Amino acid sequence: MSEAAQEIDKLMGLHPKGFDLSLDRITRLLDQLGNPHRRLPPVIHVAGTNGKGSVTAFCRALLEAGGYSAHVHTSPHLVNWHERYRIGVAGGRGQLVDDAVFAEALRRVADANAGQHITVFEILTAVTFILFSEHPADAAIIEVGLGGRFDATNVISDPAVSVIMPISLDHQPYLGDRVELIAAEKAGIMKPGFPVVIGHQEYDAALDVLMSTAERLHCPSAVFGQDFMAHEEYGRLVYQDEFGLADLPLPRLPGRHQYANAAAAIRAVKAAGFTVTETMMEKAMSSVEWPGRLQRLSEGRLLSHAPAGAEIWIDGGHNPGAGEVIAEAMANFEERQPRPLFLIIGMINTKDPVGYFKAFAGLVEKVFCVPIRGSEATIDPVILSNAAYDAGLVAEPMSTVGDALEAIKAVLDPEALPPRILVGGSLYLVGDVLSDNGTPPK
Repeated sequence: MSEAAQEIDKLMGLHPKGFDLSLDRITRLLDQLGNPHRRLPPVIHVAGTNGKGSVTAFCRALLEAGGYSAHVHTSPHLVNWHERYRIGVAGGRGQLVDDAVFAEALRRVADANAGQHITVFEILTAVTFILFSEHPADAAIIEVGLGGRFDATNVISDPAVSVIMPISLDHQPYLGDRVELIAAEKAGIMKPGFPVVIGHQEYDAALDVLMSTAERLHCPSAVFGQDFMAHEEYGRLVYQDEFGLADLPLPRLPGRHQYANAAAAIRAVKAAGFTVTETMMEKAMSSVEWPGRLQRLSEGRLLSHAPAGAEIWIDGGHNPGAGEVIAEAMANFEERQPRPLFLIIGMINTKDPVGYFKAFAGLVEKVFCVPIRGSEATIDPVILSNAAYDAGLVAEPMSTVGDALEAIKAVLDPEALPPRILVGGSLYLVGDVLSDNGTPPK
């Protein structure tokens, strides 16, 4: 176990792991630390139900393509805590935080907190500000943990730009049971007079809330589909905004939903005050990476359990909105190269499994439901199988992903094409898969 992981284990034993939304505790702690959040490079602050991680990855790729250094904060991690903190490197690709530097920052934050009540996420957010304020960079891309208005990252008072990505139902006990309520929470990261970029929104009610909030706060706004847009044309990505049009390669990240994510990132980096050239955009589309989101596994230990020639994808999307875009991507893969599709799914009990599964109706041969290792919140595979059945899918509970891969071998028609297998439903499950496969993010 790394030095930083040992420090986090200590914190987990002392402080609650869940969400208890308030800015009071993080504000108190940051004051004890000398308010490092006020000494950051220009901040791109990202909220949304889906697409936060992808737009963060595109923003980073764009900045690095232009020779800018960019710090990046994301959550949760997949395998190692270090994945949450990427430290920008001048003229190069940012690197995950050094373990000794991370551990030292954790100790400083814990000492400043002096045992007072606080959540682990709030401590980790304070670590973000310590790290990003003490290492020079041209920009800091900071992803919201949950919601926006009361998220610990929302102590940022002067973002270079706020970005609101697609909003749908998720985390209803914390954020509300209607998209307009959730949109109001996400809109909480907008700051009076500072720019906001609004990504593609499926729900008019959510878009109305976001636009009215931007207007009320006098935020210069750019809205996908109105002020900027992107679409595929002859195998290329066409991006357009008020500054002009660019003919680009399709993004390296698969799925048509990534076109809108890429567009939001381009417009956000421009709104943050950076010059974005067509050469930067071209390079970013080809170099962007985001582990665990429609990532194909082409090597590793788990592949030995799969049928010969199987195409294996992993994706941590876990709500109905994510299910829709992932299912669309699978349908597009099927159009280009038909293969029988199987799902291996694990979820936690704060999610809507029926809503997720419904998106795959008519696409899937069979679903194998598995537990998430070490999680008290995992949905029992039998219950998860019943949810898949309620969504019109054939499902069976299994003990592990490896067992599920072996089961696909057993049910696969010997005359059929090699299968396409999607493992997902939870970032925690995807993290377990990457760890077991021996291919953790770098």
